[in-house]
Amino acid sequence: MDKAQKPSRVSHRGAATRSALLNASAHVFRTVGFARAGVSEVVETAGASVGSLYHHFSGKADLYMALYEEFQQRQQERTHQAVSEARAQGVNDPTRLMNIAARAYLDGAIQERGTTLLFFCGDGPPGFDSQLRERLREWTDRNVALFRKADEPVDEALLMVVSGAMLVAVTEVVRRSDSDARRLADDITSLLAGLEPRERRERAI
Repeated sequence: MDKAQKPSRVSHRGAATRSALLNASAHVFRTVGFARAGVSEVVETAGASVGSLYHHFSGKADLYMALYEEFQQRQQERTHQAVSEARAQGVNDPTRLMNIAARAYLDGAIQERGTTLLFFCGDGPPGFDSQLRERLREWTDRNVALFRKADEPVDEALLMVVSGAMLVAVTEVVRRSDSDARRLADDITSLLAGLEPRERRERAI
């Protein structure tokens, strides 16, 4: 019985160590910035060893990316929940759903301002900017799926404009106080709501 239980204890301890290292790295990166942060500061803050850090991560860039992946997962859950709730209330228009998802993403960025700033301040590992652009493309792909489910024509130019606007929007809202940030998020959402797929505009003429 003891042998059967041991892997579970080891796994639990490993998960706790990994979590402590991620929490410590988030604190250190926010305090001194990614470029100036050192592995020694992270393990000291986590109360762990250098060996344990390299057991779970390849270095501080890997820590940074793990933090980003967790942040993105939370953001995806927020936007998915917002879209699901809107659908439950009878909203089916893909453009409205896209804007609801965008607002949920902005709200999440404001709610996690300190964490969001880690990824939108320009102080990340080499090549991270391309990661942000890739995630915007993925977000665009999910919005394409919304239009296809509604049998609407996909206006890729519109989706590109919205995706690019989101990168700038997040960068700006997280640098403001809560009230100013939410007011700006309101204004951005209102502007996005005024955009319509080209096919609809042509039908209206």
